[in-house]
Amino acid sequence: MFSFKALLHILFPEVCLTCQKPLHTNEHLLCTFCSNELPKTNFINYPENQAEKIFYGRVKIKQAAAYFWYNKKNIVQELIFQLKYRKHEEIGKLLAYWVAYDMKQSERFKNIDCIVPVPMHPKKLRKRGYNQLSIFGEILAKELGCNYDETVLKKIKNTVTQTKAGRTKRWENVQNAYVLAQIDTSKYEGKHILVIDDVLTTGATLEACTLALQQIENVTLSIFTIAMGV
Repeated sequence: MFSFKALLHILFPEVCLTCQKPLHTNEHLLCTFCSNELPKTNFINYPENQAEKIFYGRVKIKQAAAYFWYNKKNIVQELIFQLKYRKHEEIGKLLAYWVAYDMKQSERFKNIDCIVPVPMHPKKLRKRGYNQLSIFGEILAKELGCNYDETVLKKIKNTVTQTKAGRTKRWENVQNAYVLAQIDTSKYEGKHILVIDDVLTTGATLEACTLALQQIENVTLSIFTIAMGV
């Protein structure tokens, strides 16, 4: 005899967020095939990885990592698109559990005191209705046993989208765009902050955020993104 849940699954089947094929009852958000096809970088476990090398000679960080490889028309691009523009915040939650599990197995991302997301400009936040990093950051912080704080950084320049901009244009777009918020940041003096973003390409946005955060006395900074462009 079918349960009510099984009946609902038959009448209104959930579909994979990337390939749109119906999910089996033991699958959630992604089908098994798409989950297995996600191209992980394994940067969490390796120093001097390609994510870290982007910031060499630019900003002082302890470490950096990206979780997936990202390129046009791959599964990760669709996943980020669904998270960022289709309000599928449950993707952020799922990814946070995956990332937290791997971070807890690694020696490199221990002793994080606070997670700070790249902030959105207030106008863009009102238009979109949410920061795609919020649920990801909140769950990740909870799993790692540290704070999550969206109030540390503030975006004061409503920049155009960075998607099609080159390296020089990206830096011009974000120059002086991020500042420390007018709050008491003394609680983060001498602490280790992990700055998070969705996709790492040229590193211009994260460089700008890191430069702002370096004004906190004796702060240690690390960087993590969900994906990195190939």
